[in-house]
Amino acid sequence: MTTASMTSESSETWAPPASFAEDLLDRYGLTCPPRWGTPRNPDFPSLGPKLWKVMAALGAPPMPWQKYVTDVALEIDPATGVFVHREVGLSVSRQQGKTELTLGAQVHRALAFPRQNIIYAAQTRGMARQRWEDEFWEKISGSSLAKRARIRKSNGNEAILWTPTRSRMGITANTEKAGHGPPLDLGFIDEAFAHEDDRLEQAFSPAMLTRSMAQLWWASAGGTEKSVWLNKKRAKGREVVEALWAALAEDPASTRPRAAYFEWFAPDDMPRDDPATWYATLPALGFTVTEETIRAELEKLDPAEFDRAYLNRTRKATPPADPNVPKDAWTGLVDEQSRPAADEVALALDVSKDRRYASIGAAIRRPDGSVHLELLDRRAGTDWAVAALARLAALWRPLVVAVASTGAPVASLIDDLTAAGITVPEDKEHPHRGHLVVMRSGDMIEACGQLADAMRQGTVRHIEQAPLTAAVNGARTRRVGDAWVLDRTASLVDVSPLVAVTNARWALLARGPAVLDDYDIADSFG
Repeated sequence: MTTASMTSESSETWAPPASFAEDLLDRYGLTCPPRWGTPRNPDFPSLGPKLWKVMAALGAPPMPWQKYVTDVALEIDPATGVFVHREVGLSVSRQQGKTELTLGAQVHRALAFPRQNIIYAAQTRGMARQRWEDEFWEKISGSSLAKRARIRKSNGNEAILWTPTRSRMGITANTEKAGHGPPLDLGFIDEAFAHEDDRLEQAFSPAMLTRSMAQLWWASAGGTEKSVWLNKKRAKGREVVEALWAALAEDPASTRPRAAYFEWFAPDDMPRDDPATWYATLPALGFTVTEETIRAELEKLDPAEFDRAYLNRTRKATPPADPNVPKDAWTGLVDEQSRPAADEVALALDVSKDRRYASIGAAIRRPDGSVHLELLDRRAGTDWAVAALARLAALWRPLVVAVASTGAPVASLIDDLTAAGITVPEDKEHPHRGHLVVMRSGDMIEACGQLADAMRQGTVRHIEQAPLTAAVNGARTRRVGDAWVLDRTASLVDVSPLVAVTNARWALLARGPAVLDDYDIADSFG
């Protein structure tokens, strides 16, 4: 798996088996399982409970998610007597208790084994020093463990020294020379989003070679496209976890990988302003963090920064907007109460350029004359789409069902739609309700231009659906003569949701009246 694939929809929509969440609830009382997480091996003992006692002594009793992570991270292989995992990766949002877990892991290591060399690194040496002195030492010195430790603050030789075991907790800079010196037992790379390369890992790893119980831990909230090292680690972590679950499905006794990985993450189709999203993504919510705190952050932060910090999404550079798509008007067209009766409705089906997703959109005329746009269904693949559209057509009795013609990915489904009973009318002057319209290039040019005008004029409404809004924000267009159409290839996201509602609106207004006129004439002679 490449770094680019880390944010691919196929990866982001992966989910572990339901038994995983059930096990975490039973073992730890964890109600917010990670999307990717190494499962606990019940056949292996763990030092996790010992670490929990250390955290409690430091004034921060572990939350369920912290119990889970540390219980797995400190599993010991009974055959060898060493830690199963030499690497532990943690990707979790801000304000979830990462600092307390980080400190607990270091102090536990310092007290559990003699002469341990522990090094902590953050964004910079200055940031590492600040956290080490202002947070780590403050918590240690104010705890029942204070009598066992002393601090040495001389620049370049900083250390928290543990007298009973003669272990030391130091800090380092983010350089190629970091970790050079005595063998390293525990290396901790915090705020990994700030590291643009692997120099720190490359510096730590050689120092760990001779230490059988050595571990490298890294932790971070989501980063940006410049967070090359973090993005690579997240991609690899996802790959390891997905492969492990696949192997366990075949053989529950499968060998565990030497890396453990844990990531809480909200895919793009989970609305950022929905508390249900927060409860599925923020494992400390309800413990040390409240809904009010997260809502305040949502109101304060730029949406992309909120997504990075609290939904653990990678923040991507915002490219210049396409001037043909009035996305700034889209937000003002939200009407969450818009649920017009489907007396005048048109449906449309569209398929993404890579055929990995299909979308069904609807356009419904509202009593005030504007048009309600809604994404009715969007799923992976195309095998479900024809049957789903046929069911919706039977239920809603639309005036028109629209698809794009030759050159569009959806065109391959036209024969299947006809076989499912969604047919082109034999009498085009008197089309039947629910007939199929195959849009030509001129029709699609009209549809795109008309929707852009309607957005600017405020004559459409929508209910703020994440995939549809994402399609509007990421849409790009291409020229067709002096006009333009939506461009599936150049767009930054899958725009099939937007294409579907665009085509449905055109079909409703351009072809729907012929059905209504026909019905009105028939009624007058009835």
